[in-house]
Amino acid sequence: MKSENHNKNLSINCNGKLIDLSSPKVMGILNITPDSFYDGDRFKAPKSILAQAEKLLNEGATFLDIGAYSSRPGADFVSEEEELNRIVPVIELIVKHFPECLISIDSFRSKVMRECAGVGAVISNDISAGHLDAEMMTTVGELGIPYIMMHMRGTPQTMKKHTTYNHLMNDVYAYFSERIQCARNHGITDLIIDPGFGFAKTQAQNYKLLGQLDFFTNLNCPILAGVSRKSMIYKVLDCTPSEALNGTTALNMTALLNGSQILRVHDVKEAAECIKLFNQL
Repeated sequence: MKSENHNKNLSINCNGKLIDLSSPKVMGILNITPDSFYDGDRFKAPKSILAQAEKLLNEGATFLDIGAYSSRPGADFVSEEEELNRIVPVIELIVKHFPECLISIDSFRSKVMRECAGVGAVISNDISAGHLDAEMMTTVGELGIPYIMMHMRGTPQTMKKHTTYNHLMNDVYAYFSERIQCARNHGITDLIIDPGFGFAKTQAQNYKLLGQLDFFTNLNCPILAGVSRKSMIYKVLDCTPSEALNGTTALNMTALLNGSQILRVHDVKEAAECIKLFNQL
């Protein structure tokens, strides 16, 4: 067991509200894509969207992460217009009913991020760390919002072919070092790194990253861990995503012990309980 959580003084500024990450926080996933890998979290009708948002917030989510383009392996391509048509009305709906809600947008497109920020989103969550849209970092810098940069190679359609590394930990560290410098050059001050479990990684690589997550604390950015109900859990346990909550909780605790400040999850109540127990350690 690691002796302490790292980076205890890290915080991020969300629309003027300072979020202290000395105690880890939960990011609840609100998935509005029609082809999510996990069927339990797809919500389309306004009533069900609001009910789920309220549930996640009541259970302890500090952030809601909303995505309209599935990033699962082999996901279908979605046009920018379709992504905007899906996501903007949802943000408007949630902001109207929960004006204090801190909304993160799971998109790699700068136009989507800009339009979403215009209706109330306060965090950019980019699976490509700017590699899939040359304007993303410029846009985030201009918006003055926190930026979550994930490690990935290729695209959601091709990433399974890009799992060969010279040295996994060093390669991912170098990737983040370069991306952090690029983001700083674009005026982005609040940065969060996400190792990208399941993105251009084999099962063994996912577990190596998780087991050595504290390797990245020297980058002095909060670390987001997103393992919720992923194949790295359900394939090991020989179960389905819907049966992978217990495994998710086990790996969330591992992430916390190894230095993660944000847990991105489908199941907020269990993650919040995990953090409460972690804080007692």
